[in-house]
Amino acid sequence: MIRINLLGVPKAKRGKRPAMPALEGGGPNPLMVALVLLMITAAGNFGWWFKLDREAKKMAAEMTKAEQENRELLQVKARVEEKNKQAELYQRRVDVIGKLRAQQSGPRELLAMLGDTVNGTEAVWLSRVNDEGNNIAIEGVALSVHAVANLMTNLKRTGHFKNIEIKESYQDDTVRDMQAFIFTLQCEKKLEQKKT
Repeated sequence: MIRINLLGVPKAKRGKRPAMPALEGGGPNPLMVALVLLMITAAGNFGWWFKLDREAKKMAAEMTKAEQENRELLQVKARVEEKNKQAELYQRRVDVIGKLRAQQSGPRELLAMLGDTVNGTEAVWLSRVNDEGNNIAIEGVALSVHAVANLMTNLKRTGHFKNIEIKESYQDDTVRDMQAFIFTLQCEKKLEQKKT
């Protein structure tokens, strides 16, 4: 059998590759095309890396700025918390002082009320007043038993007491020119309702 080579390329010997046929018309060299494509890809990759690097630096700068602001805000928060603690301590002190003043005014108001009541009742003098929590013991001298009864009525009218009892009343024998009665009253305070 006879073989005819129509391509005009010599037949390759075994073990060797056949040579590439040359293009007619002088087209672009494939090596140059590959090199240009490689350069374009490298330039694109460099541009992309440059953009990402610029964004990373921008983010790092923003992070540094945010961390600085965070530190400043933590300092401000600490100062605010300290001021709040001081304000709370001050308010507690004011509340304690107010409470002490309210408790202090209680006996003063009671004595003022008793003084006004006794002044409004004729022929009665007080010698001792004992505040025993819910009860008050009143000792005094009156010129008559009617004066003691009037004192009990006037104490009831004040609205500060719910139960007024006479413990004892007797005539003082040591006074000779007139009658004098020594009396002891037990008064139960009305409990004040807490304001809400």
